[in-house]
Amino acid sequence: MSELRFTVDHEWLRAEADGSVTVGITPYAQESLGDVVYVQLPELQAYTQHAEVSVVESVKAASSINMPLNGEVVEVNTVLDATPELVNQDASGAGWFFRFIPQDADAINALLDQGAYDRLIKANADA
Repeated sequence: MSELRFTVDHEWLRAEADGSVTVGITPYAQESLGDVVYVQLPELQAYTQHAEVSVVESVKAASSINMPLNGEVVEVNTVLDATPELVNQDASGAGWFFRFIPQDADAINALLDQGAYDRLIKANADA
């Protein structure tokens, strides 16, 4: 498993050996949302960076999940259809949302690493 990368929207990304990238929301995001009750998964198609591809609904709010990079969604975690609470139970593992093939495989390296993401969370907490 490779090092995780993060977006400022609190999504995590993990580059897989087959060239795909797995995406989910961070533990920080799922804690902010509260109990997840529904996940709308994306269609298997190409999306541009920042396009809304998914929605996660909780008892507190609904939040959009945006495409972190240009690419084509090739797999979705259909287990979330029946058990959306997996996002709360294992946000960085079994609660992943989708996998995509990035248009530019190196673009993931421009996203936040763990240290930069930790500083973002701290800045949000201090604000």
